[in-house]
Amino acid sequence: MEKGWVKVFTAKELYRASLLKGVLEDEGIDVIILNKKDSIYITIGEVELYVKQSDAVRALNIIQKNEA
Repeated sequence: MEKGWVKVFTAKELYRASLLKGVLEDEGIDVIILNKKDSIYITIGEVELYVKQSDAVRALNIIQKNEA
């Protein structure tokens, strides 16, 4: 991962991360999804969302509102 990006969310399910990525992008936040799931055993691994460090607090607040 490039310098200046921070992890703000981790999920077991790709769909949850994808939905939150869309919500964050709608708010004007650049988001990267890092899929660490095993390609054969899809129950192993996680999906992570990264945002620029300057957007981290705002992204965490948005995620918290959407996960409640």
